[in-house]
Amino acid sequence: MASHEQYYVPAQSKWPIIATLGLLITVYGLGTWFNDMKAGRPESSGPLIFFVGGLLVAYMLFGWFGTVIKESRSGMYSGQMDRSFRWGMSWFIFSEVMFFAAFFGVLFYVRTWAGPWLGGEGDKGIANMLWPGFEYSWPLLNNPDSKLFPAPSAVIDPWHLPLLNTVLLVSSSFTLTFAHHALRKNHRTPLKLWLALTVLLGAAFLAFQAIEYVEAYEELGLTLGSGIYGATFFMLTGFHGAHVTLGAIMLTVMLIRILRGHFTPDQHFGFEAAAWYWHFVDVVWLGLFTFVYVL
Repeated sequence: MASHEQYYVPAQSKWPIIATLGLLITVYGLGTWFNDMKAGRPESSGPLIFFVGGLLVAYMLFGWFGTVIKESRSGMYSGQMDRSFRWGMSWFIFSEVMFFAAFFGVLFYVRTWAGPWLGGEGDKGIANMLWPGFEYSWPLLNNPDSKLFPAPSAVIDPWHLPLLNTVLLVSSSFTLTFAHHALRKNHRTPLKLWLALTVLLGAAFLAFQAIEYVEAYEELGLTLGSGIYGATFFMLTGFHGAHVTLGAIMLTVMLIRILRGHFTPDQHFGFEAAAWYWHFVDVVWLGLFTFVYVL
């Protein structure tokens, strides 16, 4: 029979079932909400269903991760479980890499092929017959069908809020690394200070991105409905903002655990997993700043 060190069988749990129900209700509520908006129904049950599903998912996350923390703190996990967690987090981040790669691929395809073809370039430039007067340029401020997709008046200046947000996120990677080094040396006070500063930098990033979105919508006419540029801009930066929000929540949980005395210099994979995720988010932002804002 395999020993505990070689293989670990967790106890039966209700959390996978609750996660399934929560995700089902959340997606159903979101679909209902969008369909009712498209149909012009002002009174929709979609937001309420979505909110209930979101509460179930939050309850599941709080309970499931709480169970994992209790099991870890009680010494139930072995080296085999540590390797399992590390492989799981590695594959999760790889899936996130592929997620963003798909959106960057769309951006590359539109800018390199689809847009120029509609402007009459290349071997498929015959597509220009759809809008004979269309001249392609990027950023796209002259949409082929300006009545259906009104183009924005301008784009976000990369050298103001986006540059500030780049400085904030890159700085947060350094502060998080300092916190990790402090944890490995068991220097608890610097650990708390550096990690708290990392969370504050992440919160500042989200606040400035919200200001940027308000400016885009109200002053520049840059919206999700302003053509392919607006769609790709908000899909890429919006999903990244969602990931920053998730990462900030993860780091906040790590900070709370550290304040309660959790983690040791040798056993702190929960902290490392959150750090891996945060560094991944920072690298994605560098790609966004370069290919969405600057180039």
